Amino acid sequence: MKVALLFAAFFASASAFAPVQQNARTQTSLFAEEMSKALPFMKRPPLLDGSMAGDFGFDPLGLSEINGVGIDLYWLAEAEIKHCRLAMMAALGNIWVEAYGPAPGCEMATAKNQMDAFWQLWDVHPQYIAAGLIGIMFVEAFSGIATTSGRESGMRAPGDFGLNPFGYAEDSPRLKKFKEQEIANGRLAMFAAAGQIMQGMTTGEGALENLASVFN
Repeated sequence: MKVALLFAAFFASASAFAPVQQNARTQTSLFAEEMSKALPFMKRPPLLDGSMAGDFGFDPLGLSEINGVGIDLYWLAEAEIKHCRLAMMAALGNIWVEAYGPAPGCEMATAKNQMDAFWQLWDVHPQYIAAGLIGIMFVEAFSGIATTSGRESGMRAPGDFGLNPFGYAEDSPRLKKFKEQEIANGRLAMFAAAGQIMQGMTTGEGALENLASVFN
């Protein structure tokens, strides 16, 4: 009889602790969900819920919560995608010009360093630079209208200009993958383009020359 009572008390006490363990696991799971993936020691910003491409909860300065000076998360996402696309073209263009020479009409820009090449072009054909700046103004005006209307209507994703020649937008999983790749490669390209310019200004050499000097 005493043995039976002992076993009954043991199983009753064990079952009593089961809900506590479940609650502990639930609390741990909720705690993990609230932390940033990029910075596990910081809480995830409320607006960075992982729904946007490239969102890993990285916002140590709290920029995603700015919404009082005409800048919000939509505007920031649009700006990042724009700079990503520009940086990818810039990083590739720097290497292309160094490897294959300047474009037709820009033969005077012979310097391997892109900043030196820019000033060589400015000295001979400043109208090229002026035309480029005017073109940038038109592009910025068009993208600014698209950004403002898209932010107000909520019908346009950041960076979406309806360019879909290969029909990728019709395949949602594939489109999501491409968006993630665009952001990842664009962020890398921003570091690369800035590094090419800074290293070129420091050494007076092009990116490929600097890379070759590492192995010499």
